[in-house]
Amino acid sequence: MKLRKFTSKYKWQLFGTGIGIIAGFLYWYYIGCTSGTCPIQSNWHTSSLYGGLLGYFVSDLKKKPAAKEEDQDGAV
Repeated sequence: MKLRKFTSKYKWQLFGTGIGIIAGFLYWYYIGCTSGTCPIQSNWHTSSLYGGLLGYFVSDLKKKPAAKEEDQDGAV
């Protein structure tokens, strides 16, 4: 039950992270650095990790802004 609540609460972040991991792996596979001198692109796990992190940050931008609290006078 806790897992279902967690996944429903963070579904966009999990989706974005998964897409980012896949995109990072595909970037390494098709474009990556073959000489081994590129720190991010030379290994599939670092490229996938950075892709997942970037996917999380992009998906986290979708959050709604917090509602403004009204003052005592009723002004916003």
